[in-house]
Amino acid sequence: MPSVGKNVLRKDGKEKVLGTAKYLDDHALPGCLHGATLRSTIAYGRILKVELDPGFDWSEYVVATADDIPGDNKVLFIENDQPLLAKDRVMHPAEPIALVAHAERAKAYAALKHIRVEYEELEPVLSIEESLGKKQLLRGQDNLFKSFAIDKGDVEAGFAASAHIVEGTYRVPHQEQAYIEPNGAAAWFEDDGRLNILGSLQCPYYVHKAMRGLFGLADDEVRVVQAVTGGAFGGKEDYPNMICGHAALLALKARRPVKIVYDRAEDMRATTKRHPAVVRLKTGVSKDGRLLAQEIDIVMDGGAYMTVTPVVLSRGLLHSTGPYECPNVKARARAVVTNTPPNGAFRGFGAPQTLFPTELHWERISEAAGIDSLTLRRRNIWKVGTVTATGQKLRQSVGASEVLEKTLRRSRYLAKRKEFDRHNRRKDSPVWKGIGLALVHHGAGFTGSGEDRLASKAGLALSREGEVRVLVSTVDMGQGMLTTLSQIAADSLGLPYDRVRMEAQDTSKVPNSGPTVASRTCMIIGGLVRQAALELRAEVEREVGTFPKDEAGLRKAARRLCGTEPQRRFIRQYQAPAGIHFDDATYTGDAYGVFSYACAVVEVEVDKLTYEIRAKRFTSAQDVGKAIHPLIVKGQIMGGAAQGLGWALWENAVFERGVMRNARFTDYIIPTSSDAPPMAVDVVEDPYPHGPFGAKGIGELPMDVPAPAAAAAVRHATGLIIPDLPILPEKIAKALAEGSKA
Repeated sequence: MPSVGKNVLRKDGKEKVLGTAKYLDDHALPGCLHGATLRSTIAYGRILKVELDPGFDWSEYVVATADDIPGDNKVLFIENDQPLLAKDRVMHPAEPIALVAHAERAKAYAALKHIRVEYEELEPVLSIEESLGKKQLLRGQDNLFKSFAIDKGDVEAGFAASAHIVEGTYRVPHQEQAYIEPNGAAAWFEDDGRLNILGSLQCPYYVHKAMRGLFGLADDEVRVVQAVTGGAFGGKEDYPNMICGHAALLALKARRPVKIVYDRAEDMRATTKRHPAVVRLKTGVSKDGRLLAQEIDIVMDGGAYMTVTPVVLSRGLLHSTGPYECPNVKARARAVVTNTPPNGAFRGFGAPQTLFPTELHWERISEAAGIDSLTLRRRNIWKVGTVTATGQKLRQSVGASEVLEKTLRRSRYLAKRKEFDRHNRRKDSPVWKGIGLALVHHGAGFTGSGEDRLASKAGLALSREGEVRVLVSTVDMGQGMLTTLSQIAADSLGLPYDRVRMEAQDTSKVPNSGPTVASRTCMIIGGLVRQAALELRAEVEREVGTFPKDEAGLRKAARRLCGTEPQRRFIRQYQAPAGIHFDDATYTGDAYGVFSYACAVVEVEVDKLTYEIRAKRFTSAQDVGKAIHPLIVKGQIMGGAAQGLGWALWENAVFERGVMRNARFTDYIIPTSSDAPPMAVDVVEDPYPHGPFGAKGIGELPMDVPAPAAAAAVRHATGLIIPDLPILPEKIAKALAEGSKA
């Protein structure tokens, strides 16, 4: 029986429900020490001296500094600018300087108090404005990590022809990933010098590459294994390179296994967050509301080191027009360095930062043009045949209009706007009511030619016993990858779902299928798995005439196919579909093979006395091409809705001289089940012919749409456009006191 499109039992469900799944800290390693990290107490300065307290008994401890690193003191990534341990210069608060290990975790942390660091403190650069103003030159002559540009048509001519020109500035903040399981890693060396890493992580081969450079090891001298991972949302993409390196350095010096697991406060203070951004928009429209010109300026705060910043910036720029056709576009994006902890990947990866301004900006355009924002969207929405800002012609699977209309119907958007307008004219109600709409797109897979450069490999193995295993290094961090890839493999082979197993995400056993990011797992890696399955099936059919579905028949065929080998592997490498091309130099062409689409309507109530906002209902339709597992897809959408509403309404990361001051869940407020509103979700399937069974990406799309819809709902309720997130009660109070409107 086919499993694709069915809600089969999750591969990891039983272990997680029964509590037998082994997360990093559940692994007992004989003789294991526990590591702790000494971190900078200043934002910017020079390290003059690191001293161990001579009066403290260090005999039971292992201490490591930059001088103990056998390879290069550089964490290999896009740019190798970040040291594993700071030696001469500190670039941000909480930057690692030294490591301590002890058999008891508490004693390891206690020993940090007995290490003294002498600094020459320098005045830090703590904001986008200070970096652009060159308060200090931290990088090159301009403090820029990266810049990109998109040009289409003649923007000045477009503005000259416009009946209305509307401008606005928007700010979006940090956001903490708030995974349940903090970052953690364990490391040990075999007698032959081989390094083993076990970690809570998203990208095993990223860690593999970083360890080779830090320790001067060959490919086969490093093995990285993913432990069951309790959430990541991008926060465990590049940061595990750091914590795994720390555990490995202590293990090298101790000649014993070492485990490092952060507590919540350390994780929140030291690890990466969503990039804050300032976005300025200037939009020209005709008298009847058609887009004629867009001028977009984006500045993101990358923090102290590059990490994934250029890729986040790129995706943010490429999504900054929204899913609307405009003949004239001038878009610029820059990312600056500051003396704050590095920012990195977070679900959405730059797109939420630019889609929030673009979508909320429709409310300003609506005011200026005298046309409601829904009508404006309908007149400019992408459709088959649209040419995007990069010159990409959309040929297929453009579900923008379908998700819009389906969401409008399900939410009763137009009727409720009128109903809420009547309510808000009443003087006796303690609340204002509002309803807001947003429509977004999200490119599936790596940007531009990124997938070509990755050249990911994935496949299947058929053992002599007839067992089929999926071979990928892509990981499951709660999103359901183990299940969906098994469904794709099973249906491609014509086997029952429970006959397919997943090989462990272990670099000694599986090929490099690339990182678990960019909404690429189902579409890109699932596509490779399907190709490999079809190849396996064809090979068996050539060998025995037909593909046997019974276990005995498949075992017999497998023995003939494998010969004397224990298994036969079928590995496929990614190749871009014909006709897809992107020019990285000019930023023109097919930015993504395909886009997914989402529309959301958010209803809110705003208390007239306290200005507290309560989300009352969330309605959404999202186009995923094909829902391999519909319940998992709906779970992704609902989870993303809660995260996006949290970013919009509650999550307020407070920084003081580069230090996160509310690094705990008691005062960094994320929505709980009592805050999340009732949700109505529709899955739209506009198939993409190059995705497995028509599937596109879904992982990040749900994060893009809640914030602008919530902000539009607040606008409807109060008459206020709050252009910077989160929309806190004090911001509403201030705007009302100042008499501010649109």
